[in-house]
Amino acid sequence: MDKLKPKLFSVMKTYSKEQFVKDVIAGIIVAIIALPLSIALALASGVTPEKGIYTAITAGFVISFLGGSRVQIAGPTAAFATIVAGIVAKNGLNGLIVATLLAGVILMVMGFLRLGNLIKFIPYTITTGFTSGIAVTILVGQIKDFLGLSVVSEEPLIETMEKLKAVFEFIGTINIQAVIVGVVCMVILIGWPYLPDFCKRIPPSLIAVLVSITMVKGLNMKVNTIGDLYEISNKLPVFSLPDFSLDTVRNVLPDAFTIAILAAIESLLSCVVADSMVNSRHRSNMELIAQGAGNITSALFGGIPATGAIARTAANVKNGGRTPVAGMVHAVTLLLILVVLMPYAALIPMPAIAAILFMVAYNMSEWRKFVNLCRTAPKSDILVLVLTFVLTVVFDLVVAIEIGILLAAILFMKRMSDVTEVEGWKYVDEDDDKDSIALREVPQNTMVYEVSGPLFFGAADKILKITLDEKMNCLVLRMRSVSAIDATAMHNLEQLYEQCRKKNICIILSHVNEQPLHVMKKAGFADRIGSENFCAHIDDALKRAQDLQ
Repeated sequence: MDKLKPKLFSVMKTYSKEQFVKDVIAGIIVAIIALPLSIALALASGVTPEKGIYTAITAGFVISFLGGSRVQIAGPTAAFATIVAGIVAKNGLNGLIVATLLAGVILMVMGFLRLGNLIKFIPYTITTGFTSGIAVTILVGQIKDFLGLSVVSEEPLIETMEKLKAVFEFIGTINIQAVIVGVVCMVILIGWPYLPDFCKRIPPSLIAVLVSITMVKGLNMKVNTIGDLYEISNKLPVFSLPDFSLDTVRNVLPDAFTIAILAAIESLLSCVVADSMVNSRHRSNMELIAQGAGNITSALFGGIPATGAIARTAANVKNGGRTPVAGMVHAVTLLLILVVLMPYAALIPMPAIAAILFMVAYNMSEWRKFVNLCRTAPKSDILVLVLTFVLTVVFDLVVAIEIGILLAAILFMKRMSDVTEVEGWKYVDEDDDKDSIALREVPQNTMVYEVSGPLFFGAADKILKITLDEKMNCLVLRMRSVSAIDATAMHNLEQLYEQCRKKNICIILSHVNEQPLHVMKKAGFADRIGSENFCAHIDDALKRAQDLQ
């Protein structure tokens, strides 16, 4: 059973001065990375710049303090940008605060009811589809500022298609100086990682911001800055309660559920990635409670919705962070930066913000995974993937997730009905059962796991629960009872293969049925395993393992 105990309280039992120093350094570096991102994501969300910092400070501290992960870094993320902008446009800032509070309560209830494991029932194709769709909506939303367009509209442009239409309609107002600033920032953001190692310690987004400010001020360029469009504040976050009313709650409740579900998915995905980086296991239900508490705190102190940020979490790990202390230091550092440096944010050119968000959109798009799924996944999974992507871009995330899950469920039921057969019982003695494993001798270098039943998105996580013993060099998967496999299970099998490859363990598959074999060949997985490691019978698989001893 997943314990409802923050990771901080567990890791402090063996905490050391050496690790404290590493956590402090990692926290400061992550704060520097988070600064321009928090400002950019706040602007993309239709709120003032300091609200992004408020979110990273308040939610970041609470989620690290209460969280179920050792290294999770939380704050505003790109996934929420279009949702938040839509809520603000329809229901105002008060509506956003109420929606965020309700989402926090929903997340905490999910955690206390131990629903953390239910997130696995969101198929991989749907998460990939809406993540890529969100990336496109962010990219489209920043074209205006990147090109310096003067868009005139009676109502705020919220829908992605409206923004794209406005770009074509007002393309004649393009500002070449803004384009030059944006292009320079893009070159820095793309090229910086290729510089020597000592340069990589400085976030490229920070360099892009400093260079763009120098260009605009030094060359007296006519380019809009944050200060031209928004009022900048360096005041500390202040506690305030929103105006609650039944109408407001009724209007924002669907958005609150969207925020809660998305926060749960994003944060738990980030935890899984972080687990693989630090060889740890997160507490999913405690993480949901922490995410709920963090979002409630953020709303009460003037912030926006928050969740675990995969990129910032990875940066934390790479710089030595190994406990929640690093995340708390990151929040405190941002608080100091807010007081001292926030007024200077007014100087940041809007094309620089657009360039940073272009890179955020590119990194979160996972286009390689998207293309690979379109090329290798079963047709039903491709349909769910593409439809979720299109609905996210053309309509919104709520519609995309609802229709995506409904379609995935229908296709899953059809898939199961196609592969399920009803046969008469055949009574045999165990001694007469030629497939019985009980009478077989397993080589000492070999682990044998029997996989039974269809491997689909709801059961695919069981593949990753296989315990790999480094003393062994062979893993036999007996798959005679696996009638079907989908893209999510195939993705997890590939993860298992990578874990085995790193530990020099050879995977041998026994009795792979027609549909799983077809999916494995289409994904290129069969080629990586090697035809010699596909065996028709368990006896052949054990003999193959014996030969590799």
